[in-house]
Amino acid sequence: MGFNRPSKIQEMALPMMLAHPPQNLIAQSQSGTGKTAAFVLAMLSRVNTLELFPQCLCLAPTYELALQTGRVVERMGKFCVDVQVMYAIRGNHIPRGTDVTKQIIIGTPGTVLDWCFKRKLIDLTKIRVFVLDEADVMIDTQGFSDQSIRIQRALPSECQMLLFSATFEDSVWQFAERIIPDPNVIKLRKEELTLNNIRQYYVLCENRKDKYQALCNIYGGITIGQAIIFCQTRRNAKWLTVEMMQDGHQVSLLSGELTVDQRASIIQRFRDGKEKVLITTNVCARGIDVKQVTIVVNFDLPVNQAEEPDYETYLHRIGRTGRFGKKGLAFNMIEVDKLPLLMKIQDHFNSSIKQLDPEDMDEIEKIEY
Repeated sequence: MGFNRPSKIQEMALPMMLAHPPQNLIAQSQSGTGKTAAFVLAMLSRVNTLELFPQCLCLAPTYELALQTGRVVERMGKFCVDVQVMYAIRGNHIPRGTDVTKQIIIGTPGTVLDWCFKRKLIDLTKIRVFVLDEADVMIDTQGFSDQSIRIQRALPSECQMLLFSATFEDSVWQFAERIIPDPNVIKLRKEELTLNNIRQYYVLCENRKDKYQALCNIYGGITIGQAIIFCQTRRNAKWLTVEMMQDGHQVSLLSGELTVDQRASIIQRFRDGKEKVLITTNVCARGIDVKQVTIVVNFDLPVNQAEEPDYETYLHRIGRTGRFGKKGLAFNMIEVDKLPLLMKIQDHFNSSIKQLDPEDMDEIEKIEY
């Protein structure tokens, strides 16, 4: 699978995850660090292929992340004969009373809850490994933390429980401690959170037309693998998609109102390189792992309701580039009045965000990975 040596999180977490007797774990880990491969390995190592019932359960906050994790299970488990995966996600209708024989279930909390308690498809007392991925997103999503806790409470005491989160605000920490008994803990120091291998720039702009012009200059001046552009509103995302298409760029738009199937197909096309640019709102900021993404653009800075910088979203957005220690680039398009927000982001992550003049093509062409 292209792993030559374990990443830091794998090196620290795998011995705990593969130990006998099994140990519980709360780990802080960015996406792009190989955590999925680590917990997938743990799940595969505990499955008994002769037993045809669910033995490992992985909860993910979104449909896309569930599918992505499932793909890793399928690739890593290619030689584990008879290990099978099933997705407990919206739209996968399994009639009540079906005998579920697949050993690894990956799904979103609401559907998993429904399968366990309403449809009686999964016997939680037989689960050996329980993984909760992206806990920080889970607790931000209405109902997910309560549903996760209900699922966890029905698990046997000897079940191994693993929780991962990119960030650990107090609320995430309290949730993690409620849901994972007697854990080992791996936490990063604050300064390790920034993405050192990603060079960050900002461009001062008057308005969105101006931002668009700057974007075209950067796009014209740099050899790009693939780019993800984040907008704060659906309206801006739509506007930008139309503008870029009219200028002949191959772009696709990923936004919240699409159906599950439409979203999956857009992400797959982007992954296959059919479109070079993916324009999206925050729906995509987490967990979408496309290796060829070399550039992330914040067409709007992420802010919260109080109009303060949303640090976690910023981290997750620019974390779409520079995967597995490769170099990446992030560009922030900002109006002058948003400069203080950007400075706060720079201070928070203790990193440098350099100003770029979008008219200076020489300067832009010097930016190589």
